[in-house]
Amino acid sequence: MVSIRKVTLPLDGLDALTAESVAQGYEFLLRLQAEWDSGANRFDGPGEGLFGAFDGPTVIAIGGLNRDPFSPNPAPNPAPDAAVGRIRRVYVLSASRGSGVGTQLVQTLLAEARLHFRQVRLRAVSPAAARFYERLGFRPIADPDATHLFSW
Repeated sequence: MVSIRKVTLPLDGLDALTAESVAQGYEFLLRLQAEWDSGANRFDGPGEGLFGAFDGPTVIAIGGLNRDPFSPNPAPNPAPDAAVGRIRRVYVLSASRGSGVGTQLVQTLLAEARLHFRQVRLRAVSPAAARFYERLGFRPIADPDATHLFSW
């Protein structure tokens, strides 16, 4: 049975997810680790969190929720809009894809986001990821900083 819970780094098993993602050409888990280590992003602001999906003790997926740093308020206020969240750094171990764990993880992130944000944006890194998010209710958007939006 898969369980999803809030996590912090270091996280046992994250190295395996990172190695697999890098082998597939995705470097965002390397950025996750680097940003955590530097303190640039620890998913610890209001409404934020980093979540892991576990099959027993083994982490099989990870994903985070932040306030969207790329969603500015209308001019003249250049600060990010605090009511817009961003789903980031979602990765599911390839052996666990198709099992529903990715859906369960993103639904957990959306449930958390709904408590704090009026909408959530993200950047899908591939056509398959775009289709996945669209099946979950995200709609494509034309924005240089995001590919998809979910609103309540």
